[in-house]
Amino acid sequence: MNPNQALVRISLPLLLAAAQVAAGADATALWARKVQPLFDVQCVKCHGPLEQKNGLELDTAQAVLKGSEDGPVVVPGKPEESTLYKNLAAGSDPHMPPKKQLTDAERDTIREWIAAMNTAPPTPAAKSAEARQFASIPQAIDTLVADGWAQHGVKPATAVDERTWCRRVYLDLAGRIPTQAEADAFSSSTEPTKRDALVDRLLGSEEYPVRMRELWDVFLMGRGKRGNQEDRRRDNGWWSFLENAFRTNRPWNLAVRDLLTARPEKPEDKGASWFLYERKNEHQQIAEAVAPIVYGTKIDCAQCHDHPLAREIKQAHYWGLVAAFNRSKNVEGSSSVAESAVGGFINFTNLKKESQPALVTLLTGHTVDEARPAGEQKDSNDLYVDAAAKVRVPKVSRREAFADEATHENPLLARAFVNRMWAALMGRGIVHPADEMNARNVPSHPELLDWLARDFSTNHYETQRLVRGIVLSRVYALGATDSAPETFAGAQERPLTAEQIARSWRIAAGFPAEDKTLRRAVIGAIPEVLPREYTTSFQQAQFFTNTPALAEILEPSPNNATTRIAALPNATARVNAAFLTVYGRTPDTEEATQSAAFLTARAEKPEDGVRDLLWALMTTAEFLTMP
Repeated sequence: MNPNQALVRISLPLLLAAAQVAAGADATALWARKVQPLFDVQCVKCHGPLEQKNGLELDTAQAVLKGSEDGPVVVPGKPEESTLYKNLAAGSDPHMPPKKQLTDAERDTIREWIAAMNTAPPTPAAKSAEARQFASIPQAIDTLVADGWAQHGVKPATAVDERTWCRRVYLDLAGRIPTQAEADAFSSSTEPTKRDALVDRLLGSEEYPVRMRELWDVFLMGRGKRGNQEDRRRDNGWWSFLENAFRTNRPWNLAVRDLLTARPEKPEDKGASWFLYERKNEHQQIAEAVAPIVYGTKIDCAQCHDHPLAREIKQAHYWGLVAAFNRSKNVEGSSSVAESAVGGFINFTNLKKESQPALVTLLTGHTVDEARPAGEQKDSNDLYVDAAAKVRVPKVSRREAFADEATHENPLLARAFVNRMWAALMGRGIVHPADEMNARNVPSHPELLDWLARDFSTNHYETQRLVRGIVLSRVYALGATDSAPETFAGAQERPLTAEQIARSWRIAAGFPAEDKTLRRAVIGAIPEVLPREYTTSFQQAQFFTNTPALAEILEPSPNNATTRIAALPNATARVNAAFLTVYGRTPDTEEATQSAAFLTARAEKPEDGVRDLLWALMTTAEFLTMP
């Protein structure tokens, strides 16, 4: 059975064409989207944080304008008078890059950027002396994003209709599409506060913590590569810990502290230890997993040297984070993680071949002070809170000291959560990529990120408050647009996660949402969550075309959608019912005509025709991407 061949005009999902910078775009956009990536590949190795030949640095727009030891290399607005541009021409002397010729398109990119400058490379929008005050999160979002539209001359998209908004918020907060009855009830309601009421109801449902756990399980742990890894996370309480944190609106900084210390004080927090335990005493893996949570950025590139692109990330930060956890060791036969009271002092070698002690130093500049012993330390019972405990806790815990620093007086923690949550709900972070919030990736709306992070920490890191504010904003409710994605002038095209697809397939087919077998089948085909680039593979296309998992729920059975729709009196009624069931809308004229013709050609076996039509509708981009 291959129903997609019958409705060939329905496209495969998860395709996103890269947005192009229009001619005449401002220098900021050109730098961020075209020039900086080009320089990173072609120039920064010799002209960046690690090496500055002839005193020239090309890793930031400000550094380019500063010039080299010989003077300015750019004349703003005049590429033909700019040494940087002239040295790119074939046959120039000196020629840059020395052993390679840039393509005409690459040279044109740099020319366009220089031409777009006025007197200096644009810098992120300056903040006012005092932060602006807003009455609510939606007001802050809508005002500050609209400021960006005005600044860049962007016209926002129109808002989506009620049914589309309802579908969007169900997918984001419940992890599934609404049933037809739920969508009908919302769209028919005339209550002026019905959106607020629906959001509050979903936040208070049991579906919401499960949906948040699905997202943050992947953000914090990555996709389990094997089914038994998923089972172990569930069976050892990790899933329950995350779900309970979102269900009870637990302050995020306290939840993070629990998973960093791995010393649960309550039975419901037992699973917090699994964050460290699953990494099996691999302290570098632990450090690399912790950094995006507490700093908002990866630090992997600083293992062997200071970060080659983000100047603020030093080798000392990487090894200091390793040192914070290298006294930790899994307790076999449990999910507990012990910590020694002694040892764990390490050195790392920098690029100058010098040995440096690894101190627990945070990106905030704070250091966890700990005096190094003059000689070898001996472990003894009096160094522990309770020497007789199965999992002994040292009186002076390096891991706990780091956790305290990372979750209190650390503004990066709030920024990291806000940006990742914004990306999950809006399709793109205020800083993109969402897990690389560093000097290389400036925020598209710096004042908005600052305001949201400050509001989040001031209000006790309440996760539900932030989520509620984002989804009730005008910006969240916008329709599609061709504007640059960083303007948030319209909805970003974002694919549903595997869990959203599996539940929504079952809802559309007329079954309860939850089914482990179907969910795992879809995860196997679509493991990514919030990918940087939305693409579809041949294997995924094959899955959507032939998967037995979908065939099983669409085969005619008592009371499922296939049987119910096939029982309707004619093709027109069946087509309307199919579109309402799957998309929550009626078909347009062309869709109705083609679909009716499809069913009429299979009139002798109406259930087979309806099954194949439903299959085709449920594997389209419209169904498999956020509305």
